[in-house]
Amino acid sequence: MRQYSPDLTPPWKKPKPVPEVPAEPGLVVEEPGSGFCGAVIRCEAGTVTLEDRFGKHRVFPMEPRGFLLEGRVVTLVRPSSGPARPTHTASGSVAVPGARARVARAGRIYVEGRHDAELVEKVWGDDLRIEGVVVEYLEGVDDLPSIVSDFAPGPDARLGVLVDHLVPGSKEWRIAESVTSEHALVVGHPYIDIWEAVKPTSLGFQSWPRVPRGQDWKTGVCRSLGWPPNTGAAWQRILSGVHSYRDLEPELLGRVEELIDFVTS
Repeated sequence: MRQYSPDLTPPWKKPKPVPEVPAEPGLVVEEPGSGFCGAVIRCEAGTVTLEDRFGKHRVFPMEPRGFLLEGRVVTLVRPSSGPARPTHTASGSVAVPGARARVARAGRIYVEGRHDAELVEKVWGDDLRIEGVVVEYLEGVDDLPSIVSDFAPGPDARLGVLVDHLVPGSKEWRIAESVTSEHALVVGHPYIDIWEAVKPTSLGFQSWPRVPRGQDWKTGVCRSLGWPPNTGAAWQRILSGVHSYRDLEPELLGRVEELIDFVTS
């Protein structure tokens, strides 16, 4: 008869149990040994494939206590075969199924145009509704000083603004500097237009066309790509290629997240 030795390990030295989390597609985790952080795109034969926001893939074994989820140690397990609810929003945040939209805050986020607003809504809309943040658009940065003056930002009504092509020394830069304060934050991305903040590979081509100075950029892009010269239709084509934060350039992702944090802090 086999003899079993009692477990004499003190309770405080035993590893604490950690939650088991199904490796559903889209779940964003970190492998602490390598520091690689990405979304689950495949789970098979005891391994999980992650894709980071730059499109790089890595395969890891699904070992116990092998990953971090929102900073907590977890064990990834194979998902069930039945339909599952999304675990994360398009922005990569943890999804909150059934959560009601919060009553709108006094604070606001302004973006430069309608296309910017539609892109922010598509990727961050779920997050913004839960936080109660309303996004409006300016129709150009020239009106920003009067908008900020009328809004009168304060501790309980912060104002965040996203500006296209915000580069040092430009007109947009000078306007942004003139209105920035403790309760008003203006940030920008380096792209000529919000179109360019969408990864071209998500739309089926390798790089955005270079349009000569003096030409309308959007019209030139349509011409170079062989699209009909209808910028409204072109934008809908671009927007339909955006499914999550992974389809956007990091320079835009960081700025929008910064604005959300600023308005909700």
